[in-house]
Amino acid sequence: MDKLIVHGGTTLKGSVNISGAKNASLPILAAALLTAEDVIIRRVPDVSDTNYMIQILSALGAEVERSSGTVRINCSNIGFDAPYELVRKMRASICVMGPLLGRLGKAKVSLPGGCVIGDRPVDLHLKGLRALGAIIDMEGGNMDMIAPEGGLVGDEVDLRGKHGPTVLGTDNIMMAAVLANGTTIIESAACEPEVVDLANFLIGMGAQIEGAGTRRITIQGVEKLHGVEHTIIPDRIEAGTFMVAGAMAGCKENGITLNRVLEEHLIPTSEKLIEAGHSVKFNAEGTSVTVTPGKQPKGCNIVTAPHPNFPTDMQAQFASLFAVTPGISVIEDTIFPQRFMHCAEMSRMGASIKVDNGTAVISGVKQLSAAPVMASDLRASAALVLSALTAKGSTEISRLYHIDRGYENIDEKLLQLGANVERVRE
Repeated sequence: MDKLIVHGGTTLKGSVNISGAKNASLPILAAALLTAEDVIIRRVPDVSDTNYMIQILSALGAEVERSSGTVRINCSNIGFDAPYELVRKMRASICVMGPLLGRLGKAKVSLPGGCVIGDRPVDLHLKGLRALGAIIDMEGGNMDMIAPEGGLVGDEVDLRGKHGPTVLGTDNIMMAAVLANGTTIIESAACEPEVVDLANFLIGMGAQIEGAGTRRITIQGVEKLHGVEHTIIPDRIEAGTFMVAGAMAGCKENGITLNRVLEEHLIPTSEKLIEAGHSVKFNAEGTSVTVTPGKQPKGCNIVTAPHPNFPTDMQAQFASLFAVTPGISVIEDTIFPQRFMHCAEMSRMGASIKVDNGTAVISGVKQLSAAPVMASDLRASAALVLSALTAKGSTEISRLYHIDRGYENIDEKLLQLGANVERVRE
């Protein structure tokens, strides 16, 4: 098992390229199951989550070739049983349910695993698939599904959940509906950029989809889909994480520059960094951004909410920024109220954070101190890396496999920016 040692106090400068979006890659890889023809997907990040998804596709019978971020998949001869030993490793594996049901008329998928960041039930996925006619039997930790004779049938599905729309649920129903008979309308759909990217991939395969990126998506079922070539959008969470790194440890004159970004996907992160007193400047095309630390940073308040509001996947990183920002900052997570496990580890480094009922109150300190810390989930691990960059001394971060789930070569990218980090075996 790997751990990361971060020697704090170095200044970041230079530029890095942002990888393709992990959260767009996973459902798009699964969507390859919808056609017997070749699909080619570019800029698939080399992270453990995409590796698991590719293993699941291979276990289902897909032929997969991967080289330098490009994945070619052929699903001309596939089965319907997704193996437990792979599915249990990643929650997003449930997004094979929709395409398997849509194309084969049946699916057997184990209940998934993934990060432990609070209650993330699959009931909305099942509700949506049942609305399309699927018969689902839950037994022994497996979800056995079968479509009615003649295939799934379009219907109106409301995916409103306790903490807002479900992204993977929207993905799943959209993939199931593209080959269903008739019209499917998804109300209270998630409108994250990753959902739009999946819709664009499906449209490239011949699907008829309108409204992706809004709360109402309409899908007119078609008889079959064909192959396509597609490039994954940039990862807005990786970009946001490095933007925070620039605000915390960037060169005071020139900051750091991130290439391969999309400005419209980074508006909430950009606005909060500017509000906190830092400089954020995009190029004319909105594909590159330079972040420079502010001379007089200040705390501010964040409330996470579904897109286009502030993303829950960025609150841990901003907790690191606010921990060393003068004044009081407040972060409320309305999506995953239990997602504050990083705060206890940051407190070991000297952060002043009080967490209560889904809200963290952070009193900025001048500097954190190195300490052995443990990653508890993907974004929490990123927050610990950010805290370690400016901490006094050398911080050891254990359970690095959490960060490897969603950040491609994060240690190499930090080294490229001048950080002093090393990956070692525990």
